[in-house]
Amino acid sequence: MKTTSLFACITALLIILCFRASNGQLSPTFYATSCPLALSTVKTAVTAAVAKEKRMAASLLRLHFHDCFVNGCDGSILLDDTSTFTGEKTAGPNANSVRGYEVIDTIKSRLEAVCSGVVSCADIVTISARDSVVLLGGPSWTVQLGRRDSTSASLSGANSNLPSPLSDLSTLISAFQAQGLSTKDMIALSGAHTIGQARCTTFRSRVFNDTNIDSAFATSVQANCPSNGGDDTLSPLDLVTPTFFDNTYYKNLRSQKGLLHSDQELFNGGSADSLVTSYSTNPISFFSDFAAAMVNMGNISPLTGTNGQVRTNCRKAN
Repeated sequence: MKTTSLFACITALLIILCFRASNGQLSPTFYATSCPLALSTVKTAVTAAVAKEKRMAASLLRLHFHDCFVNGCDGSILLDDTSTFTGEKTAGPNANSVRGYEVIDTIKSRLEAVCSGVVSCADIVTISARDSVVLLGGPSWTVQLGRRDSTSASLSGANSNLPSPLSDLSTLISAFQAQGLSTKDMIALSGAHTIGQARCTTFRSRVFNDTNIDSAFATSVQANCPSNGGDDTLSPLDLVTPTFFDNTYYKNLRSQKGLLHSDQELFNGGSADSLVTSYSTNPISFFSDFAAAMVNMGNISPLTGTNGQVRTNCRKAN
């Protein structure tokens, strides 16, 4: 009798697990059996890439953001152009801007060597973002896994879904709401700008024309971003601790030292001011909310179950 009951319980559990898998629920243990070395393989490669260039941490984090905001977290941003579609790499927000593709390629090749055809490119991008934040002193979180890869990309989606550095607060809120993310998520995720750099072309208008900017800060940035030329000259998004993940970004905003117009919109007499103030004085709260928001972003419309595929080369469909 006991054996029969045990068998019945095991059968019921397997049915539940199969139901979840077929219905596409993400799980932190998705690769526990199929590729137990998945997480450590990604971490080793990301650690090496960031040790070589600290900026790569911010680039890999941004790669995840730019992937998820276009048809969900499906690795579509990694696809090269084909004869049947133009990919997302040449979209306005991505061209000559998004980086880290080669790091993803390296990780993918290593994973194919240890568990061929198992770990998706979309999951690699998601794990890499988490590991990058941790490497620069930021919070960790449990990454939900089991995403599959798209077989196509959307140039128009990349051009329309990703918020511009010239966006005002209402536009930012709407862009994130369209992805199922709250205003709180948006403000917390904006804290990613505590690391990384931006091109002169994205902030020239702010440092020369905006009035809600610290004058000494504007002058210092203008020295590296002239009114004409030098479009690709870089400046750190956080001049104080540009390679350390902390809450200085929010302190900068309260001092009117946000590099991008869209950054300063978070502290400009609007509805975001109070949360910016909170994060500027409570790094633990920021870390907690950022981690939660990253999980929420990683859950945007994933392909799961039998949808999509697991690409063997992240740059092209199988």
